[in-house]
Amino acid sequence: MEKFTDTLSLPQFRDLFPVSSCMSMGDDVCLINISYDETLSVLAHPCRFDGFLAFYCVSGHIKVMINLSEFDVEENSLFVYMPGNIMSVTDVDEAGKENLDFVAIAMTRDYMESLDVDIPSLMGKRMLLQHRPYFFIRGGARSIAKNYVSLAADILASNLSYKRKSVSLLLASFFSIAEGIMEDEMYTENRAAVIPCRGRVIADKFLNLLTEHHSSQRKVTFYAEKLGLTPKYLSGLVKDVTGKSAPEWIDDFVILEAKNMLRYSDMPIKAIVGRLNFPDPPTFHKFFKYHTGITPMQYRRSQSE
Repeated sequence: MEKFTDTLSLPQFRDLFPVSSCMSMGDDVCLINISYDETLSVLAHPCRFDGFLAFYCVSGHIKVMINLSEFDVEENSLFVYMPGNIMSVTDVDEAGKENLDFVAIAMTRDYMESLDVDIPSLMGKRMLLQHRPYFFIRGGARSIAKNYVSLAADILASNLSYKRKSVSLLLASFFSIAEGIMEDEMYTENRAAVIPCRGRVIADKFLNLLTEHHSSQRKVTFYAEKLGLTPKYLSGLVKDVTGKSAPEWIDDFVILEAKNMLRYSDMPIKAIVGRLNFPDPPTFHKFFKYHTGITPMQYRRSQSE
């Protein structure tokens, strides 16, 4: 059984790929060309990345699992990975494997925040990306996206002066266009479009904090204090925006983390109890069974059958 993977830094993530596939600029941004063989050998196993990833599918078809949800990623689609999620490639279309061609842009959180991009607005779409982390690039936008990726690769491979500034400006422009494409495709079908902006921003800040602290903090009070709100107000606002209250989100994140460790590792239950900061195994067993209907060991066995 594969070991549960700790969060990878950008240099660690980049080092998973052949040097010939990567073009980077320091340890905070790189562009990676991913082909069939590399996809199977590198991304087939679950991993976390402490940064942002944008996968542009030039050709081919694969299935990607984010946490425990599986998604089809097809030609001319952009797949967005948010920090903290667990990702793996679960299947590759055998018929078209020779034509599989992906380009991944990897960035650290600090680098992404340094770009001239409306980060709160982009991150405010996290609630949508939780349920659908990919979207199709249609019509004339396809050639524009391909040109952006090609130009970024050319600049990274060059010896031009001001290369770093040029790449940063280019990526800022690319993500602004990507955000517009995302809105056109996703917001027309999602009720979050009519939620007041402040509510979306607060709910997203809550989800960001939850991504970082759910393994150690399960009380709404902790997140409310971080955001300068009362627990009741935070929980109600999050429910208005997402359809689930703050406690429900906290429990979902903890259960998801527990399932990932039970499925992708051979860690003893006692070790998982410690990783998730439960006081003792009986408390964890009770929590897990209440939310899933089965014990942690029963879940682990069901995943290995």
